Amino acid sequence: KIGEDEPFNVGADYESLPPHVPVMTHMTAGAVAGILEHTVMYPVDSVKTRMQSLQPDPNAQYRGVYEALKRIIQTEGIFRPLRGLNVTMLGAGPAHALYFACYERVKYSLSDIIQNGGNSHVANGVAGSLATVLHDAVMNPAEVIKQRMQMYNSPYRGLWDCIQTVTRAEGVGTFYRSYSTQLTMNIPFQAVHFITYELMQEQLNPHRHYHPGSHIISGAAAGAVSAAVTTPLDVCKTLNTQENVALTSVNISGHLTGMANAFRTVYRLGGLAAFFKGVQARVIYQMPSTAIAWSVYEFFKYFLTKQQNQNSE
Repeated sequence: KIGEDEPFNVGADYESLPPHVPVMTHMTAGAVAGILEHTVMYPVDSVKTRMQSLQPDPNAQYRGVYEALKRIIQTEGIFRPLRGLNVTMLGAGPAHALYFACYERVKYSLSDIIQNGGNSHVANGVAGSLATVLHDAVMNPAEVIKQRMQMYNSPYRGLWDCIQTVTRAEGVGTFYRSYSTQLTMNIPFQAVHFITYELMQEQLNPHRHYHPGSHIISGAAAGAVSAAVTTPLDVCKTLNTQENVALTSVNISGHLTGMANAFRTVYRLGGLAAFFKGVQARVIYQMPSTAIAWSVYEFFKYFLTKQQNQNSE
């Protein structure tokens, strides 16, 4: 029976989940959450990538997210905002499986050391950072391919054509050239993300029961805050994955190496304002996508644990 003080007290089993549940539960829930997160909001991600691009093509300049989506569909076809989704789905499943499994294990191990099992924001931040290293190792090649296919006038016919063309022209190392830049952006993003999520859960769901509403609100807040704070870093990451197009357009030769060079190049191409290109699209993308990821992850975590407990009984 659901008590008045506990509107969603389906969590007696859920509360005891982290310490002893099999790692495959976290991995399965994480994989499903990651695929849905990227799939549902992918058209907005395509707009964000274009709005952050420093390529000065008048046909790829947009005033807002809605106007961008409308123009892309009208001029390039209804499926154009979904271009590159296949490689994102291929990478998102395993990447998020590692991401959530690592986060849960490291968070609880460090919390036991730091606060004797209590919630530690230091542990949350460190766990999120370590999880990001594993996640980006899988997602970085997918991100490079995805963003090149999302760009206006992308020359690639499809996924395999993009892989083969980039490999022949720039080498296999191209798929990890932006890895350090990606980590420099994603580690602070995920640290802020997890700390914000856990802070919101402390306020909205202090007993840590399965409570869908609190997971959705906490996830949306975490996505919005972390997206807004790290937008300048995301612009540099986008430049790094799209460097040939961006640098050629302004007659700059060579390769970008590291975040410092990316920052200097962004400033040279667009000044201070360039660091906040696409911030609206980034926040609009991250709020629902992070809410989806957490709500789906928490649901599958609860569902799988409940099934395991019923089977053992």
